[in-house]
Amino acid sequence: MYFMIGLWGGPRREYAAIKFFLYTLFGSVFMLLGFLAMYFRSVDPVTGGHTFDMIRLQGQHFGGIGFQNLVFLGLFLGFAIKFPMWPFHTWLPDAHGDAPTVGSVLLAGILLKMGAYGFIRIALPLLPHAAKDWAPYIGGLAVISILYGALCCLAQTDIKRLIAFSSVGHMGFVMLGISTLTDKGINAAVFGMVAHGVITGMLFFLAGSLYERYHNRQIDDIGPGVLQKIPRMGAIFVFVAIASLGLPGLAGFWGEVIALLAAFNPARGLSSSLFRSYMVLGGIGTILTAGYMLWLIQRLNLGVVREKWASDPSIDDVRPAEIWAWSPLLVGILALGIYPRAIFDITNGAVTGIARLFT
Repeated sequence: MYFMIGLWGGPRREYAAIKFFLYTLFGSVFMLLGFLAMYFRSVDPVTGGHTFDMIRLQGQHFGGIGFQNLVFLGLFLGFAIKFPMWPFHTWLPDAHGDAPTVGSVLLAGILLKMGAYGFIRIALPLLPHAAKDWAPYIGGLAVISILYGALCCLAQTDIKRLIAFSSVGHMGFVMLGISTLTDKGINAAVFGMVAHGVITGMLFFLAGSLYERYHNRQIDDIGPGVLQKIPRMGAIFVFVAIASLGLPGLAGFWGEVIALLAAFNPARGLSSSLFRSYMVLGGIGTILTAGYMLWLIQRLNLGVVREKWASDPSIDDVRPAEIWAWSPLLVGILALGIYPRAIFDITNGAVTGIARLFT
């Protein structure tokens, strides 16, 4: 990703690439220290030595809860930066803003999921007691991410930066689900990761195609009237945007609503009143998300085409190659919204095993 941004990115590509690299390196150093700390405090039940085997590390105390909390903090810094969770998110708008279209799609579809995967696959099973101690703080940061991301989106004029800040909010719902430490919440988090990958990846494809045609990323310069000038692309944009705001029946709905429901009844030992307040604040975030996405649709798609674009023959509608590239994502957005069990049936068994650690 560093080379993709640095070589093929926009005007500030060097700054964005170095910032991305330094943030990731900074978090990875603490994550590595956490791994090493667990290794040197571990006892392999077979050989009697130290081990990196995650199965054999499960259930070990590593010398007490204080040490576990310290290790969890190191892992948290590494995963939260990759996530990206507020306040470790500031590399994301720059990286997305100056990455080429394919780079933005890879960032949204794959890289942002690595942090959440690390929490679910590594931090929770290996350090369950520390995870329960940290869960209220993680939930609080998740809610801040949701609200902060939505408010930042309302202030954006650049379409790629708006989509980038929307990722901060959407991934906040993923982290809220994880912080509940319940099977319902973690399932919602995994579903939210998949849904965010197909929806936001598709939004970045659309942003790249609009830039290729208009040579501009400013919302008010491209719009209004995209739906009138290039109706098929405008219609696809509306479809994906309303999926992003969480319309029932599309992929964006299930992860967010189930994460909020999970916050109503968190794992035993967590404060129900605190997490229910998180649920209310997260609900406000969904309203703000609908607000900025509908406003984006209004500014970009609706209205009369600007005179300078109306007579421009180079602005063509969706091309066959684009349809072939986008079809799997568009089908996924609809299919996951109609039949969410396609994901839940796969993840529920493993997630239930993790959630048992907190009951």
